Amino acid sequence: MFKRIGIGLGLAAALVVSACVETPKIPPVVTPPVETPVPVPTPGINPVPAAMRLDTLPGWAASDAFIALEALRATCIYKQGRQYVQVCADLAKQEFHSSVEIKTFLNSHLQVEMVSGEGLLTGYYVPDYQAQYTPNAEFSQPVRPKPGDLVVIPGSQLTPPSTAAKIAARKIGDTYVPYYSRAEIELMPVTTGYYMRPEDYFFMQLQGSAFLTTPDGKTVYSAYAADNGRPFVGIAKVMQERGYLAPNQTSGDNIHKWLADHRGPEAREVMNANPRYGFFVIQPDRTSPVGASGLSLPPGSAIAVDPILNALGDLFWIDANAGTLADAFPVYQRLVSALDTGGAIKGQVRADLYIGHGTKAGTEAGRIKHKLKMWRIVPFVVE
Repeated sequence: MFKRIGIGLGLAAALVVSACVETPKIPPVVTPPVETPVPVPTPGINPVPAAMRLDTLPGWAASDAFIALEALRATCIYKQGRQYVQVCADLAKQEFHSSVEIKTFLNSHLQVEMVSGEGLLTGYYVPDYQAQYTPNAEFSQPVRPKPGDLVVIPGSQLTPPSTAAKIAARKIGDTYVPYYSRAEIELMPVTTGYYMRPEDYFFMQLQGSAFLTTPDGKTVYSAYAADNGRPFVGIAKVMQERGYLAPNQTSGDNIHKWLADHRGPEAREVMNANPRYGFFVIQPDRTSPVGASGLSLPPGSAIAVDPILNALGDLFWIDANAGTLADAFPVYQRLVSALDTGGAIKGQVRADLYIGHGTKAGTEAGRIKHKLKMWRIVPFVVE
């Protein structure tokens, strides 16, 4: 009797519990839309093909990572788009604590494109020179501004026609003719507030700009304004051929000293062998040099190029050695940004390395005359 009651109660309880439990509902299967996966580089793995990496370049291992970093930063500022968007965005997120970190980033974001041929590397700098407000026997050279009659026209409009895309000219009646040569310009009267030593002015024309210090302690920046469009002729070769300097002694310092020691008609005649003439504008408030790109030039990381063959803002690896001048630094191997141009810089494998500002930079720049090989460095894009 009691056993039956117990069994009956247990069965009733089980039925009550089972009545309270609902049968679980199975949700419908939803098929997600098919998306094309975007390739993402695996962390720690270099996506750049081994043969196209920067570490295959001559001198990469010993090169200065911080010079390379400044070059890329300058390129990112100038380019601001196109294929550089991703690498520049990635760069902006980075905080580097060592040269190894910098090189790892560069080596995994950039790739190499060879530029065929061999050319020449030279150097330039921004010098410091003294200037006077009035001329005298020593400071006889006026700082000439761009003349009012100098115009820049398509080369095809010149008489006789020129193959240059743009060229400086002057107008006679309805005809455009080449602008005056150096020797002709120097005979023209000029009213100016600054006078320099002739050899200093000549070198300022070669370098493209200078800082001028006046007797009252003021310093102003003399910036390139225009040129006469005549071809550039290096006077080093002229002085060598005339026996003024030995072949391996034609550094900038030696040329400058010779011109100073022979100041007057003799030095003037040598300088006139280069018909190209630069004009300047005084900028009292500028404290750092600016290239043709409109950007400040990072010392050691910027080069001047031929803009017809190499675009401003592009990155390059330079490999320059076997310098021909006495006491020259033997090798230049580094990543650089094309931020400037120059009248003497013609050709695809041709570069002028910006060394910096002041006397020390000038000494080094004047000794650079190296055989050059170049590689174009472009962002690696995952496809």
